[in-house]
Amino acid sequence: MQGRARTRIGPVLMAASAACGLGACNTSGPVLTTGSIPGRAPPMAVSDAERDCLGRAMYFESNRSDEGGLIAVGTVVMNRLENAIFPGGICAVVGQPGQFAAGVLTKPMQEKDLQKVADATDAVLAGERHPQVGKAMYFHTAGRRYPYGNMHYVAVAGGNAFYEKRDARAAKSETASEVKPEKAASASIPTFAAAPMMATP
Repeated sequence: MQGRARTRIGPVLMAASAACGLGACNTSGPVLTTGSIPGRAPPMAVSDAERDCLGRAMYFESNRSDEGGLIAVGTVVMNRLENAIFPGGICAVVGQPGQFAAGVLTKPMQEKDLQKVADATDAVLAGERHPQVGKAMYFHTAGRRYPYGNMHYVAVAGGNAFYEKRDARAAKSETASEVKPEKAASASIPTFAAAPMMATP
């Protein structure tokens, strides 16, 4: 009797495990709306190489005098890591052609900035996220304008304007309270002209 019960429970548990795993996969495309991330993300243990790749993206894509800007870029990398449309692993995300600054994985970093970048990298891996960036996965140099109607701006930090991509209907339904890059640039977060630019839509 007990043997039969175990035999019946085994397939049920396997089916339940498979269903839970499949439910976590994001195969339907990118998230179109973001908002802020409440609290902190779960801490993440990574290899030294992955930690280095994250730090390099934060270093070369943000004004390094702005810790918020470093965290904002780190937030984008982690958001991409969680999305099925981008390749797996931090180094694969950062090394994807045309997405981050040229040479991001090979150029030397200045020694005077290494401790600040290491601290910001460890904070992101420990779960810290930029609260205004939320789940956005895109950014470009602040102050630049592009003619695309699907760019919904959520933050400006470290010389970059962060945005999410939305379809035309969602973009039209936005209210006057959305963050525009030119308005955000004059807000309390300063902008800087010399930040590298990510690929745009």
